[in-house]
Amino acid sequence: MPRVLIVEDDQDVRRAVQLGLRHQGHEVFAVETGEEGLEQLLPFRPDVVVLDLMLPGISGLDVCRRIRDRDQVPIIMVTARGDDIDVVVGLETGADDYVVKPVQARVLDARIRAVLRRQDASLPDGTRPRAETHGELVVDRAGLVVTHRGEPVTLAPSELRLLLTLSASPGQVFSRQQLLEAVWEHSYHGDIRLVDACVKRLRNKLGEGRNPRYVQTVRGFGYRFGTS
Repeated sequence: MPRVLIVEDDQDVRRAVQLGLRHQGHEVFAVETGEEGLEQLLPFRPDVVVLDLMLPGISGLDVCRRIRDRDQVPIIMVTARGDDIDVVVGLETGADDYVVKPVQARVLDARIRAVLRRQDASLPDGTRPRAETHGELVVDRAGLVVTHRGEPVTLAPSELRLLLTLSASPGQVFSRQQLLEAVWEHSYHGDIRLVDACVKRLRNKLGEGRNPRYVQTVRGFGYRFGTS
């Protein structure tokens, strides 16, 4: 039973989502503030965090940053409709996906299960292929370990999934829509900002500069994994 930590200050929304997700078979713990959410990370050990961005006290963005500093648990942020800038900033901060208010439990349940499927799909299947070396980047698909210049790179689930997808076919150009479907299992064209934000985070973690070596932009088409 997936454990879901909800951080939502609106009591009515919090209760409705909590009840809805429990009805869908999730174990749910709901808190009102970001401070409480951070406190519950260790004792509750959630599989997914559902995080409202508009919180009293510590903002949702700061909570997202603090979680990412110490944990790679998938984060689904909840935003008000039209808060496009918040969505982009939230995704760049480390959130893996987002849903727009008013939150429908069945939609959130689908997003949660998609996040968990992506995570499960990244797990070893019993065979252990050799780690791939791409210049100074080493990708161990079986161990889900990435190192760059000999140093481990800590990646959030969506970042790791994106890297695994691109590096599986070096030189192949993927459109944003293809990556959206492969990594996030989304089919809505409007969600391609998920891809751009995740690419930006991944590049930052790989120390890529203005001329990325690994995650390259193919203007007008999408992205590819560099072969040289």
